[in-house]
Amino acid sequence: MPFDVADIPTIRKSLLFYRIMAWVVGVLLVVLVLIGMPLKYLAGNGLVVTITGVPHGWLYMALLVSAYNLGRRVDWPWLRLILIALAGTVPFLSFVAEHYATKDVRARIAAVESGAAGPAADAAGSDSHLA
Repeated sequence: MPFDVADIPTIRKSLLFYRIMAWVVGVLLVVLVLIGMPLKYLAGNGLVVTITGVPHGWLYMALLVSAYNLGRRVDWPWLRLILIALAGTVPFLSFVAEHYATKDVRARIAAVESGAAGPAADAAGSDSHLA
């Protein structure tokens, strides 16, 4: 197991921060792409792009940090972290990534709380009885 019961409160806080960042970044990106960009290029008004673009860029960095922080605590593979990073650049995709990441972390927490070993530990356990 990548973590034990004592780590769960910290993981829950990391998950909450990640979820907030995913939603904030996602909403800003949707507003930027669906409202700001059309207003800028069709109506010549760049105010929405300025108001949402800069915060989206800075908060996207916070999303990356929060995803990495959560991922290292629950032992996510690098591919998942890369996909989460990419999801923050496509409108609506950060919501999907957040949903599946939350589902995964909650399942891992439930497995640890119930004392279940999980697939990785089962594979290691099956190897150890062969020796």
